[in-house]
Amino acid sequence: MADKTVAILQSCYIPWKGFFDIIRRVDEFILYDEVQFTRRDWRNRNLIKTAEGLKWLTIPVMNKGHYHAPIRDMLVADPAWAGQHWQSLLHAYRKAACFDEVAPFVEELYRGCTETRLSEVNHRFIAALCAYLEITTPLSWSWDYPVQSDDRTQRLVELCRAAGATRYLSGPSAKAYMDLERFHRAGIEVEYMDYSGYPAYRQLHGAFEHGVSVLDLLFNEGKEARRFLDRSPLEEKRHG
Repeated sequence: MADKTVAILQSCYIPWKGFFDIIRRVDEFILYDEVQFTRRDWRNRNLIKTAEGLKWLTIPVMNKGHYHAPIRDMLVADPAWAGQHWQSLLHAYRKAACFDEVAPFVEELYRGCTETRLSEVNHRFIAALCAYLEITTPLSWSWDYPVQSDDRTQRLVELCRAAGATRYLSGPSAKAYMDLERFHRAGIEVEYMDYSGYPAYRQLHGAFEHGVSVLDLLFNEGKEARRFLDRSPLEEKRHG
């Protein structure tokens, strides 16, 4: 069987550059939106830099009475959010070096967004941003695969096996709960993503901040944005 690396992560709204770095490092990226929606998290919001400091852009969702619902079932509460977010981006980044280059692409993402489910909105933005960054990794959904287990680690193992993976690239936070032995027994090597060492780029509004939406990188660096996904040194920590 040929080597195949997969990553499995919940969808996020206009994620930071590290999210796209992990996508480009794998052969398939599985969006894991069957898990519970978490409030005040990255699923429906992200940060941008403004002259007044960091600002949250948040997609309003209908979560009242649905606190245990999966991400895939979350509905957008107000269709006006897209126009409001675009205006916030316009105000924050209109003086950025590559704004004129990037703005038509980003504006169309917002103006043309008619999706009513949060997962679909996130997929729209993630797929389009991957294309802009020339990342060709296929995106799939966890429910594309027939996985039965309710155990958190075992479900990831089964998703990897169903996708034909020989290696699983995980976010570092999973170290707190993953049972590596289960992956080893299934013949799957585990690697943890290392998000350190990204180079700084041109950025507006004060001290440099890595942990903002990738849109910040695009508005400031345009088509050069992809090279700022390379860490120095370019290396992951392996635990196989």
